[in-house]
Amino acid sequence: MRHSNREADNAAEAERQRALMAGLELEVFGEIHTPRGGQLSNPEYWWRDHYQWLKNSGYLLRPRYAPDWTPSWQGTKKDWCTSQDGRSARYPTRILDGTRILDGAYVAFKRVKKLDHPLERDIGQYFSSEPLASESANHCIPIYDVLSVPEDEDHVILVMPLLRDYRQPPFDTIGEAVECFRQLFEGLQFMHKHRVAHRDCTSRNIMMDTSICVDAFHPVVPRMKRDFSGYARFRTRTQRPPRYFLIDFGLSRRYDYSVAKPLEVPIWGADKAVPEFQNSNEPCDPFATDVFYIGNAIKKDFVDLNHGFDFIQPLIADMVQQDPSKRPTMEEVVKRFDGIRAGLRSRKLRSRVVDIRENTLDGVIRGTSHWMRRIGFVARSVPAVPRRSSRGL
Repeated sequence: MRHSNREADNAAEAERQRALMAGLELEVFGEIHTPRGGQLSNPEYWWRDHYQWLKNSGYLLRPRYAPDWTPSWQGTKKDWCTSQDGRSARYPTRILDGTRILDGAYVAFKRVKKLDHPLERDIGQYFSSEPLASESANHCIPIYDVLSVPEDEDHVILVMPLLRDYRQPPFDTIGEAVECFRQLFEGLQFMHKHRVAHRDCTSRNIMMDTSICVDAFHPVVPRMKRDFSGYARFRTRTQRPPRYFLIDFGLSRRYDYSVAKPLEVPIWGADKAVPEFQNSNEPCDPFATDVFYIGNAIKKDFVDLNHGFDFIQPLIADMVQQDPSKRPTMEEVVKRFDGIRAGLRSRKLRSRVVDIRENTLDGVIRGTSHWMRRIGFVARSVPAVPRRSSRGL
């Protein structure tokens, strides 16, 4: 399992480093910046310039962003790319990580331009406020704090927990994936119940907490420990069940309960395959589009890439139908999925998630380690579908 994760991370990082060494401009989430081989990229200077203000506000950035930063590799034989402070942030125009001074918790900062995303703060705080904040069905990323940027009325900083890509490390069992589906369906149903359409609930906006982590991971290179002293260790989702979150409410909208079926002019999120957006600018049902988004995310991340997910294919096929009026609502999705889940036997739930690209040798290695874990879980009566009762991070 770790072997697979490391290969994927190494391949992605190698491509990134080739771009770095070539001095190429990187475009991510619409941001363009030129990394400088260990030095600060242009957007990172904004964070350095606000280092002291954030510290005064109760948050500490990594040493890389301190005004008096001296690269740790200078004067040594170490290379910048093997140093914890040598890696440029991935999305520095908008996102950076830090530490809450009060308790040492790792957090994520999101710089939001109010003119571009006027509702993101309000919707995030709506789900982060009681009584909604404590509801177990609420899988919206919590907003810890909102900081008004000094001398800049156009921007605020949203402070949130530091999360991980929900797909990494890879899922070990079908039961782990089933619990992930349950939480995602429940979370989107919860949003819809409260008349909020996410409008961009795609793979990149699904994350999980750090429950599986044994070591604090580096926020730019998650496969490494935070201090770059070695590879970060983790457990399976069966051993340490995580909680999954929907993030990024920049395109989200909240509707009045009196509007039975709101219509919105198409606005493109990360998934460009939405059928009703193709060659049309006609207003459409944002809740039905959400159903397509979440269904297509599961299709692309699980069904299309792995063996063993035949049980959910009929439901996913209905969720991604071309005609949005024929798609089930999230309430119907949850009910149907509950029935599907109830029909899955322990043997199926404990079976391994097998990548369709896996070769025979990898299959033997991963299969052996999986069976060793599986025997131990059965002996200890560990549930085949891991589930954590608390909402807290």
